[in-house]
Amino acid sequence: MLDFTSALYLGMRHPAAQLAPWSSLTLGQPAALREPPGAPALAADLAALQGCEAACVLPSTLHLFWDLFGMLAAERLVILVDGGSYAIARWGAERAQALGLPRQVFPSGEVAALRRLVAAWGRQGRRPLILADGYVPGSEQVLPLAGYAAVARQGGGYLLLDDTQVLGVMGASGGGSARLHGLSGGYDKAGGHLIVGASLAKGFGVPLAVLAGSGALLRRFAAHSQTRVHASPPSAAVLAAARRALALNAQHGGALRTRLADRVAQWRSGMAAAGIACRGGSFPVQRLPGRAHLQPALRAAGVLALAQAGDGPGALTFLLRADQTPGQLQQAMDLLEHHIRRRYARSI
Repeated sequence: MLDFTSALYLGMRHPAAQLAPWSSLTLGQPAALREPPGAPALAADLAALQGCEAACVLPSTLHLFWDLFGMLAAERLVILVDGGSYAIARWGAERAQALGLPRQVFPSGEVAALRRLVAAWGRQGRRPLILADGYVPGSEQVLPLAGYAAVARQGGGYLLLDDTQVLGVMGASGGGSARLHGLSGGYDKAGGHLIVGASLAKGFGVPLAVLAGSGALLRRFAAHSQTRVHASPPSAAVLAAARRALALNAQHGGALRTRLADRVAQWRSGMAAAGIACRGGSFPVQRLPGRAHLQPALRAAGVLALAQAGDGPGALTFLLRADQTPGQLQQAMDLLEHHIRRRYARSI
């Protein structure tokens, strides 16, 4: 089977034989009591990769956003959610709303609409907490994150990015959206306006989350975090896989990202040549609107893709990876074109 359903974009996998040995998977102690061995050094490396002052590792983005929004609920903020934001970060925002913060959604990418909301809430004495994804899967749009950051700074608030899709895949050295959009310097680093939460499960193939931002914010987070008290910290195996991922990124990340970009370019060119509408821009999530009905036929022919709701009758989504070959992509594209032409022939 040719599998286009895996989001391991760089093709990083971490078999046990490639990981350093450990004496136990866990210390039996929460991170608030004792950090797992190697976790602080790993967090520092992840902060540097993203151009942030400090970072903290957590078992998942669910832990991360639950805790972060719980902490920020104590401030006089308003949560302004970009309409394309992913579900898990929204769950955190809903927790803060339950704790008393107002929450409002604005159209994805609309800086002018965001400015109006910030001004209106500012007159009520509330600062903005702007929530957005680094990239919205299947979208052609590049979000104006620099504009969002400027609005957050001017309003004395925060820009909070869910960078799960982008970390490892884009930006200098795979540093994600902060690097890609030039958000890591100046006020973002010194004043703490930029907060980045991300999973390493996509680009780096590791089920681990990282929260990055200013040193002051990360110290406050460590002091207030409830999941660091009541939940298990990341295991030794996961931390070892993350260290290996960063080592692979330092050695081969540039080549892997170039290869991935070549696969995306091949796919986009092939779709255009076949006259097949395709959304996703230069990102490896490529969505074919209205083609979900083709999933069973492709599966029967040995190609796995994702059928997703929306886009009218549903979209067929292909996740491209650096470890796929040009021949595999061509095989999938030929099958797509064949089934689309056959369906069209039957309809006339």
